[in-house]
Amino acid sequence: MTKITLKQIIPFAILAIVAIASLFIPLKPNFDEGKYNAADVAWVLVATALVFLMTPGLAFFYGGMVHRKNVISTMIKSIVSAGIISVLWVVVSFSLAFGDSINGLIGNPTTFLFFQNVNSGPSWSLAPTVPLTLFALFQLMFAIITPGLVVGAVAERIRFTSYILFIVLFAVFVYSPLAHWTWHPEGILFKMGVLDFAGGTVVHISAGMAALAGALVLKRRRVHQEHLEVPPANIPYVLIGTGLLWFGWFGFNAGSALGAGSLAVSAFATTNVAAGAAGLSWMFFDVIRGKKPSVLGFCIGAVVGLVAITPGAGFVAIPQSIFIGAFAAVVSNMAVAWKSKTSLDDTLDVFPCHGVGGITGMLLTGVFATKTVNPAGVDGWFYGNPDFFFTQLKGVLIVAVFSFVVSFVIFKLVNMIEPIRVTQEEEEEGLDASQHNEKYSQGSLILDPGAPH
Repeated sequence: MTKITLKQIIPFAILAIVAIASLFIPLKPNFDEGKYNAADVAWVLVATALVFLMTPGLAFFYGGMVHRKNVISTMIKSIVSAGIISVLWVVVSFSLAFGDSINGLIGNPTTFLFFQNVNSGPSWSLAPTVPLTLFALFQLMFAIITPGLVVGAVAERIRFTSYILFIVLFAVFVYSPLAHWTWHPEGILFKMGVLDFAGGTVVHISAGMAALAGALVLKRRRVHQEHLEVPPANIPYVLIGTGLLWFGWFGFNAGSALGAGSLAVSAFATTNVAAGAAGLSWMFFDVIRGKKPSVLGFCIGAVVGLVAITPGAGFVAIPQSIFIGAFAAVVSNMAVAWKSKTSLDDTLDVFPCHGVGGITGMLLTGVFATKTVNPAGVDGWFYGNPDFFFTQLKGVLIVAVFSFVVSFVIFKLVNMIEPIRVTQEEEEEGLDASQHNEKYSQGSLILDPGAPH
């Protein structure tokens, strides 16, 4: 019988303590001023479900691109975020992100501790027509997918238990502060005038910079050092993942209007157009560079377009979204080409696609934002207001530096607690077998014959 260590007991013990503590949280009656808009509630409910669908979509997207022996391990690292963040969000993360502001830096952890005062409190000030609980659940889905994005940079060599600890620390010390800075009316970036409609900074730049930090800490895989080609495990998985991401992104961006109105329609349209333009742009740019048009190229390009339009989806007009998607795809494509000539081992190009794509989208929001689309926004440089572009630039620099530095420290800290990288033998065997006793074979999942049943 295998000896159980203290490190194996701790995760379950923590969950047990949280579960027992939740039994003693006092209940309060639901708050209902009778002012909720049924259409807005219905749309945000649907949008919340759509954003959740992006997490399994991301799992397929990443899982299809890694080596066959690492498919399951890569996919579960995205999916497990749904479990970890769902519990953590209720306990403290929502309060850190949207609780009473402490000097614009972080929310008071006691404001919504264990979701107290969520069902009994008034609506969020920027979403007055939907219940606060619904707003909290919508924001939860963003918090779930963000650490899942980082998986692609550290795939094929990171220990599963270490990644779980990273998710917890990242959610508390990176995601929650950034959400507070950007989306809380008292947040420092919000008060600076930085505009991020649906997560260009909070989700994509933060994940992209964390991915860069993770790739640097974990260093290179053997196949990367030896310049060996890693064949994608299943390109149809990538297509499925792209479709689910594209579909779910309508909730991601249009849902961020937090109501069923013309702004949601506009954000829906810009999202779709930017993705289509970016997919074509990436594929055609590859052809110019002497490559054949590829399925992976279109899929990756489409996702880059979705990333780039995210911060400006509700601030830019539909025609300009074509340029944003097409331009961002070229920038990220060139960033991927540059990265391939360096020693940086970002397995699935998370930094060039999400980090660089998010930065490009934020800056182009500073160029093309217009009050014609959203009176609550501002006009960008293209419409005679260069000051807003430089406001966006300052916001990008603050978020990029913060996310990279704190994520780098988190990865180093995790490595001190639990070795973050698998052994050379485990890497060679594949993480599906070495981390989970499961194997991906012929498009299906089979148990490792040596695993206990």
